[in-house]
Amino acid sequence: MLAGELVQEHLRRDNATDEIDISCKSSVHNQADPIGDQYSVLTNGSAHLTELDSKALEQEIPPDEKQAMLPGEEKCIETKLYWRRFAVLAVFSLYSLVNAFQWIQYSIITNIFTHFYNVSSDKIDWLSIVYMVAYVPLIFPATWLLDKKGLKLTALMGAGLNCVGAWVKCASVQPDLFCVTMTGQIICSIAQVFILGLPSKIASVWFGPKEVSTACATAVLGNQLGTAIGFLLPPVLVPNTVEDIELMGHNISMMFYWTAIVSTALFILTVIVMKDRPSLPPSQAQAVLPDCAPEDYSYRQSIINLFKNKPFILLLISYGIMTGSFYSVSTLLNQMIMACYENQELNAGRIGLTLVVAGMVGSIICGLWLDHTKTYKMTTLIVYILSFIGMLVFTFTLDLNSIYLVFFTAGVLGFFMTGYLPLGFEFGVEITYPESEGTSSGLLNAFAQIFGIIFTLIQGRLITDYNPLAGNLFLCVWIFLGIFLTALIKSELKRNNVNMGMDHRTLQAVPTECPSDKPTNGVKMETLVSFSHETSL
Repeated sequence: MLAGELVQEHLRRDNATDEIDISCKSSVHNQADPIGDQYSVLTNGSAHLTELDSKALEQEIPPDEKQAMLPGEEKCIETKLYWRRFAVLAVFSLYSLVNAFQWIQYSIITNIFTHFYNVSSDKIDWLSIVYMVAYVPLIFPATWLLDKKGLKLTALMGAGLNCVGAWVKCASVQPDLFCVTMTGQIICSIAQVFILGLPSKIASVWFGPKEVSTACATAVLGNQLGTAIGFLLPPVLVPNTVEDIELMGHNISMMFYWTAIVSTALFILTVIVMKDRPSLPPSQAQAVLPDCAPEDYSYRQSIINLFKNKPFILLLISYGIMTGSFYSVSTLLNQMIMACYENQELNAGRIGLTLVVAGMVGSIICGLWLDHTKTYKMTTLIVYILSFIGMLVFTFTLDLNSIYLVFFTAGVLGFFMTGYLPLGFEFGVEITYPESEGTSSGLLNAFAQIFGIIFTLIQGRLITDYNPLAGNLFLCVWIFLGIFLTALIKSELKRNNVNMGMDHRTLQAVPTECPSDKPTNGVKMETLVSFSHETSL
């Protein structure tokens, strides 16, 4: 009876004017069971608490001192956007930028580092591949730390390790200290594990529903900008002075020291600026999520839930293929350009810069488009198809003896391929809500690293044994497969439906409990959510 009265009360309120940033919930006071298993029944602008246990409906909850209210009284849950969110986003983007710079700073001048350290090119490739290798086993403890301890500690781990790795590299500028520079790069690769999964988490926790996709794209943009600078600056800072090994060492040392100084400054800013979450939630989707006690949260159960989600599994594979292809192209770009155009180290870096800057523009445009239309699957599929076309054009124009044509085709490829990265993050959060954004993003990145390792090793071998055409065709085949996998994804925009209320006539429920291994005290938890599918324009 009480549930029926709540439904009637909801229907009577449908025509009332909704506040932009306020959602309310009606409280039922029972005495015997202060904890009872509950659901939050989500409506357009309202969240009402109802009991699932029929016996508990006949009892009253003793009023809490901080939340006491008369029967029928409503308590409003306020949502608010803070200016601090822009500082959090900016600091994260900057130290993510430096980490990405350190990833690619070796590969783009492979021929210089092979001469300085007197090692083979495949060992220089491993300075890039180690980023991918370290990520796969460490992503699980990293996302556990994010879910258990919060955003600030995870951010401090990323910025701190990034700083330490940069200073270790400063001690490696001797021809016989390749192992030291590898140690510094390994530390930076561990820092990356605490960085790549944060964009969607920061966007969801700090930004409102109309800006969340743009915020995520901006956070990813920092990493892309770091890659772009990593393509541009090393060839300028460390020219190919084969005749003067001491000058080469001095130039490398200056690059390492400036990187370490900037990393230190950003670590200090991270300590000052970063917070786990704002005082008030930024959106209704965040407001209705359970505020789990760390001891009640089951990371293992969250992982199990994600691997039971078939659309998410398809997204894992398709995202891994596309992002792994980008990692492979970025790592081997110097070798591809040098195989077709002699003495073009500077242009190789500029081509890489063009590829990533075009992708940054694509990321922002895709983020704005998603915030406006919420057409996640359609946008992802179109970008995937255009990335395949861009890869084909880049492959067959690379050796036409026109370096300016390569600039253009690399820009087209980067616009779509790099622009896809934030799409995958946001699409993953939508189809896995209310699971942790850090966990879903971490798994997406883990698959990207796995495919990146495989693709880089195989494509590198094909380039060495045959030519760049063979290696690029290998990637084209895999990207073509990714198109079909993306088309099979069933799109249910769960987070967006919660934010928008979806249907005034349908009550939607989300369990107010965290993923947990604990029993539910005999209460059967039935999901009442009826999520709508994405609609095309």
